[in-house]
Amino acid sequence: MELTLLGTGAPAGLPRPDCPCAACAVALGPHARAATAVLVDGALLLDLMPGVAFAAARAGCSLGAVRQVLLSHPHDGPALEVPAGLPQPGRVPDGRELALLTGHRVRAVALDAPGTGYAVTGPDGQRLLYLPPGGAPAGLEQPVEPYAMVLLDVVGRPDALARLRATGAVGPTTDVVAVHLDHDVPPGAELGRRLAAAGARAVPDGTALEVGAYEDVPDVPRRTLVLGGARSGKSVEAERRLESFPEVLYVATGGSRGGDTEWAARVSAHQERRPGSWRTVETCDLVPLLKDDGPPLLVDCLSLWLTDAMDAVGAWDDAEWADGGERALRDRVRELTRAVRGTRRTVVAVSNEVGSGIVPATASGRRYRDELGRLNAAFAQECEQVLLVVAGQAVVLRG
Repeated sequence: MELTLLGTGAPAGLPRPDCPCAACAVALGPHARAATAVLVDGALLLDLMPGVAFAAARAGCSLGAVRQVLLSHPHDGPALEVPAGLPQPGRVPDGRELALLTGHRVRAVALDAPGTGYAVTGPDGQRLLYLPPGGAPAGLEQPVEPYAMVLLDVVGRPDALARLRATGAVGPTTDVVAVHLDHDVPPGAELGRRLAAAGARAVPDGTALEVGAYEDVPDVPRRTLVLGGARSGKSVEAERRLESFPEVLYVATGGSRGGDTEWAARVSAHQERRPGSWRTVETCDLVPLLKDDGPPLLVDCLSLWLTDAMDAVGAWDDAEWADGGERALRDRVRELTRAVRGTRRTVVAVSNEVGSGIVPATASGRRYRDELGRLNAAFAQECEQVLLVVAGQAVVLRG
């Protein structure tokens, strides 16, 4: 089964008409996207778009063999005039299946929002799932046979991808292609980076894809370290990297700090950002978690882990530091980094980057700064990907 993505953008396209935002300003050339429409084996058209016939011609294909046009968006009829020669668009009722003379079978998938999703099985048995913008499957049951390809709004509904992963509908070889792309993420390298972290990719308008060919499926990094200064956006970046995965275990190393209302407000803000399916554990005992199998870990943050470790070895007292405290801390860091090296879990860890700031006025402050720099370097050495977040912008240092 072969697809041609005639358009890959949001319903209004990208750039949006008359939108002055920065993302629209740079959405030019290969980064410009028409509204999403997908041609399946030249016979089935999923969704219409303005200028669909011209888009097909630019992609080097014809609409002359189209036998069925199906709409997914939450409206009752076509949003624009149907080009001459195309059949009138329709919609398959939820749960019903449509069999085409071409050998394709199309089953309507119920969603948690208005609109219709389509599961398409080709004559060759390959399976494709196509979801409209803003929609996620409703009522999925485990286990589900993995689709060979999934087309969905990854940026707008990462939880939809998480649901599909939770039921097995998206597996390691599923080609996840982002469509309905809007101006929420700057196009180009930044879009590609964010999608790759979710195990997805984007392609230009007019791209032909073979369903079942998974050579281009991006590998999600096993271990990632996200560095940044205070309020740089590092925690948001770390959380974003895992929001398309189910059952994430959020490891809070700072504890609750009873009686500290300002800290409680910070913790509450973090909790409200997280998906409801994530679990939280408050601990600095990271090594057992890294050695166990389980869902992805988000560790926030290593800076507070180091504070706890330095408390435990008496690092703030010069005499204790000289009398075995330094050696004990080195052992703890070494044990942690060995666990990171051997872990089989997906891990995203957050840490502060303090080495570029003002030199602390106290010996203990300078000691903490130095040890955090050493910890970050040792942890980064074991990671496939390392990011530095500055002013909310992620700079890839490795990977």
